[in-house]
Amino acid sequence: MTDALRTYIESTSDVSEALATARRDAEEFGLRVPDEMTGQLLTTLAAASANDRSTGAVAVTPAAGVVGLYLLRGLGDTGTLTCIDPEAEHQTQARATFRDAGFAPSRARFLPSRPLDVMGRLANGAYQVIYVEVPPVELPTVITTAWPLLTQGGTLVLADALLDGTLADESRRDRDTAAAREADELARSLEGALVTRLPLGAGLTLITRA
Repeated sequence: MTDALRTYIESTSDVSEALATARRDAEEFGLRVPDEMTGQLLTTLAAASANDRSTGAVAVTPAAGVVGLYLLRGLGDTGTLTCIDPEAEHQTQARATFRDAGFAPSRARFLPSRPLDVMGRLANGAYQVIYVEVPPVELPTVITTAWPLLTQGGTLVLADALLDGTLADESRRDRDTAAAREADELARSLEGALVTRLPLGAGLTLITRA
C-alpha cells in the first residue's frame, strides 16, 4: 500500500478523542496497535450482525483499548466484548478507555488470563469477531481453539500472522516462521472456512465460518 493512499485514508477518517487517547496510551506501554485501515475493517466485521441481540466479539490483545473501541463501534447497542490478556494493567486501562468513550460497563468483560487458558471456556458459536494478537508459536493452537467459537458468518482475525511475508522464504526454518506456516496451512484446511489474507500490518489473516 502506498504511503500516499495510507495518508489519505488516515487524514480523512473520523477518529474520536477516545481512540486517539487510547492510541497514545498504548504507545506509552510500547504496545502494537492496528492501523486505521485495520481498525475500520474490524468495525465493519462487527457491524455485519449488529442487529443480532446475541452478537459478541473477543479481543485477545494487550491493546484491547484500541481494538475494543473499533469492535464496540460496530457491535451496535447490545453487542458485548470480551477482552483477554494476562496483564491486569492493560485491562484496567482498557476498562477506563471504554468508560471514557461512553460505553456502559456491561458492554465489556475482562479476563486477565493467558488466552489459551480461557478461550476454550467461552461459548461455542457465540462470537461474530475474534481478534487475536499472539506470538506466532501460539497461532496453530489459537486457530483450533477459536474456530468453534465463531457464529455462522463470524470471522477470526489473526494480526501480523504472515510475518511480513517471510513465510515464502524457504530458507527460514526458525520456530516462529515454522509455526506461522503451520497456522496458514491449517487455516486453509478448515472445512467451511473462507480465508482472506491482506497486506495490513505484517500480514492479516481472516478466517470466516461460511
